[in-house]
Amino acid sequence: MCTKAENVMVDEVPFPSQVTTTKTLPLLANGITDIEIHFLQIKFTAIGVYLDPEIVTHLIKWKGKSAADLAEDDDFFEAIISAPVEKLIRVVVIKEIKGSQFGVQIESAVRDRLAEVDKFEEEEEEALEQLVDFFQSKYFKTDSVLTFYFPSSSSTAEIVVAIEGKEESKIEVKNGNVAEMIKKWYLGGSTGVSSTTISSLANALSLQLSK
Repeated sequence: MCTKAENVMVDEVPFPSQVTTTKTLPLLANGITDIEIHFLQIKFTAIGVYLDPEIVTHLIKWKGKSAADLAEDDDFFEAIISAPVEKLIRVVVIKEIKGSQFGVQIESAVRDRLAEVDKFEEEEEEALEQLVDFFQSKYFKTDSVLTFYFPSSSSTAEIVVAIEGKEESKIEVKNGNVAEMIKKWYLGGSTGVSSTTISSLANALSLQLSK
């Protein structure tokens, strides 16, 4: 996926300020995944969220709302997830991790969300197994990049992995329910994996919706 323009630093990790898919998507929000152990912050990944600016036309209902209000409103994030516009999430590894561990994290997050809404059937299980297999043999060194691309015209997802010194690899998630729950893992409001990303998204869109 071709990228251009200058970089934006997200927690000392450079992110292109825009990426080009079928159109140019600006970096709208960013954040990190981390954990605090005995007052020590351990950072796992930096996250950049690229969205088609047209998304605001699907969020008019929230015009004039403050960023604080939006950050607390899961219906708002549901509308972002379901809006028929292109979305791309770029994840850069800060703390190295085995692909198998990352695969288990994504499998668990997606399966739990599917089970909650009673959508975990054989097809979803099969799609998740393929995803786990895809990550299984990989090792994500620091600065490895995972790109999750969600086209506007279909309910699929394309995941691309770039690890220094290795050829790029990709997988298409054709199961719409699994693709949707991957989106929810990153963009799902109070249940999202990164509260800093959710807060950043609320800030950016509150600003856009106040114009």
